[in-house]
Amino acid sequence: MISRSLGPEFGGAVGLCFYLGTTFAGAMYILGTIEILLTYISPNAAIFPIEQDDPQAMLNNMRIYGTCIIAMMAIVVFVGVKYVNKLALVFLACVILSIMAIYAGVIKSAFDPPDFPMCLLGNRVLAKRNLEICAKYISNNTINEALWNKFCITTNESTTCDPYFMANNITEIQGIPGVASGVLLDNLWSAYSQKGSIIERNQTSSVAGEGQKTYSQHYVLTDIMTYFTMLVGIYFPSVTGIMAGSNRSGDLKDAQKSIPFGTILAIATTSFIYLSCVVLFGACIEGALLRDKFGEAVSGQLVIGTLAWPSPWVIVIGSFFSTCGAGLQSLTGAPRLLQAIARDGIVPFLQVFGHGKANGEPTWALLLTAGICEIGILIASLDSVAPILSMFFLMCYMFVNLACALQTLLRTPNWRPRFKYYHWTLSFVGMSLCLALMFICSWYYALVAMLIAGCIYKYIEYRGAEKEWGDGIRGLSLNAARYALLRVEHGATHTKNWRPQILVLVNLDSEQNVKHPRLLSLTTQLKAGKGLTIVGSVLQGTFLDKHVEAQKGEENIKALMTTEKTKGFCQLVVSPSVRDGISHLIQSAGLGAMKHNTVLMAWPHSWKQPTDPYSWKTFVDTVRDATSAQQALLVAKNIDSFPTSQERFADGNIDIWWIVHDGGMLMLLPFLLRQHKVWRKCRMRIFTVAQMDDNSIQMKKDLQMFLYHLRLDAEVEVVEMFENDISAFTYEKTLMMEQRSQMLKQMQLSKNEREREAQIIHDRNTASHSTVAAKSSAAPEKIQMTWTKEKLIAEKHKVKDLNAAGYRDIFNMKP
Repeated sequence: MISRSLGPEFGGAVGLCFYLGTTFAGAMYILGTIEILLTYISPNAAIFPIEQDDPQAMLNNMRIYGTCIIAMMAIVVFVGVKYVNKLALVFLACVILSIMAIYAGVIKSAFDPPDFPMCLLGNRVLAKRNLEICAKYISNNTINEALWNKFCITTNESTTCDPYFMANNITEIQGIPGVASGVLLDNLWSAYSQKGSIIERNQTSSVAGEGQKTYSQHYVLTDIMTYFTMLVGIYFPSVTGIMAGSNRSGDLKDAQKSIPFGTILAIATTSFIYLSCVVLFGACIEGALLRDKFGEAVSGQLVIGTLAWPSPWVIVIGSFFSTCGAGLQSLTGAPRLLQAIARDGIVPFLQVFGHGKANGEPTWALLLTAGICEIGILIASLDSVAPILSMFFLMCYMFVNLACALQTLLRTPNWRPRFKYYHWTLSFVGMSLCLALMFICSWYYALVAMLIAGCIYKYIEYRGAEKEWGDGIRGLSLNAARYALLRVEHGATHTKNWRPQILVLVNLDSEQNVKHPRLLSLTTQLKAGKGLTIVGSVLQGTFLDKHVEAQKGEENIKALMTTEKTKGFCQLVVSPSVRDGISHLIQSAGLGAMKHNTVLMAWPHSWKQPTDPYSWKTFVDTVRDATSAQQALLVAKNIDSFPTSQERFADGNIDIWWIVHDGGMLMLLPFLLRQHKVWRKCRMRIFTVAQMDDNSIQMKKDLQMFLYHLRLDAEVEVVEMFENDISAFTYEKTLMMEQRSQMLKQMQLSKNEREREAQIIHDRNTASHSTVAAKSSAAPEKIQMTWTKEKLIAEKHKVKDLNAAGYRDIFNMKP
């Protein structure tokens, strides 16, 4: 149910936890069987003699007997389930008889309560070990030696007695005064105690006195610290059978009708029996005796057995068979659960447990279940096993509730519950209660259970088989994505949130493989898994003819993205011309606010081809399209020489030639690259251009200050050039250092001052641009953007017009 509603990861994780819970429940029932056997049916059968002072002896007996019983039960289950099912009816009959006997005993206690005496010293309950007579003195003032020997130490000179023993009287009261005695009012409120504290009856008066710790062993002590949440954890497994109908849904004639009807009836019946028993026990039995866990005050007799009518053996036999039956049912159900998980194929290493005998009996799963059961048996303490179960069961019920609530909230078309009285808030409350109970019962067990489930979830996510079951989590992801996209749609991106959202344009060869895979390596290094990446490509032709190639190409791109660990989307377009296809991608890739703002492509490998003299035009048009769309354009030259994501540079420089002020994009790229392991150890160097008459030293200082304010760590170099080496376009666009300083100061300016400042800069730029334009029109000259060999030769020819100092400057320039 969970895997089909919330996805295979949740289903597998919770299913395995539920399996572990059912298996440990089997161990708990077997421990209960042995406790009844050794305590009430046949105490002489104990291999290790059971001493009151040595609880370990009982635990060791449980370990040995438990192992034997597991082996026997596993053989019974292996031989055939039909025998288990026949035995189940016998066990059920025993349980019903036991319950009827309890109610009959309660009614009888109203007019004829059983004789069940217990001994008090003051208000403290005495352990009835070797204590036949409950009195300090026997007739004729003869002392009760058995009692005095417990509390008095006699030496040669004198006898020393416990002060509390001397100050208080011994009284004998009835442990089961009956339903008409009014003891219910005394038991109405809670009475929790610390571990090792003496059980007291508050209604009996006593002379205050600590008494010596030496004598505390003769009283009835609490063996564990009690508090509400711990009792909930121990009590909870008794209500874990409510999923039984759902577990057997395959065998029901009309599951849709039977499951709700049967489950609600089962909950009503069990809740009535449990709650009425709690109230009736409180109305019939002394509170001090109820808190005496091992019945030490009544020589270890079974209290409910004594209350029941006609005989204690009805309860003993009923309890024995019910725990036996429950253990057998767990050993039958758990392997089938594991087999179902294994056959789903979502956990690879469990595949072997999907196999079994020819008739489908899960043999291997039964062996594993018996093994895990044995772990529970070796723990041996019921109180240690019970909270583990509670966590696994609570987690299962929590996720069933979550599945129901989620399907309703998502309005999944296939979610049509037939049960009329259902509302998603019920499921949500149920889920919240389960989560709260987990932490109320035992926060550390809850964390351990969640950690186990989390580990299984991640394992299935990474290693599990891909299953498409149309689960609710996928629906939730789509809903969340839609909601997020609609939220992000409003308003432009703030500068602080800006990061390159990249559209990578890749070429495919004749086999539909990516020509330059290093483009994706560079993308991964730039993005480090953050933001949006769309890998786009264009196939020339018509979609009708090329749809198979397009599909293959898309698969190849996705495979390469997985190899390069590029997190993003793939978009392949079939278009009559590559030029139009690229234009369409730049315009329409992405969705809503999740659109690219940067285009990354490789430098064209050949400008002119014999077949197509205008092949350069596609590249130039792409540059113009990116500009028109107001997007940043990154062109990677010699892309095949770029490092792969597996390489690591131990040293080196990333050089930035900051000639045109571009809003900081050039500064951002090396910063982003250095976040990746490949470039982490590289240094950043920034080169900026100054004219001969600029103050280079001041420029360097200003730029260093600018970088300091940007919190970027880089070396700064200022390269001096002649004015005519810097084109008109560059001259206008370059943000001169004085303007940069003004920008920093503007942070403290008012809005009006900022506008005036911007106007002055704009006027100055316009004036300088017109001056340069006038010069260039007066003396037309080819302006080259790059310092090349041809430029050097041209400068040599002009040497006669230059003075000697100017001539020296050319050859002394820093490269």
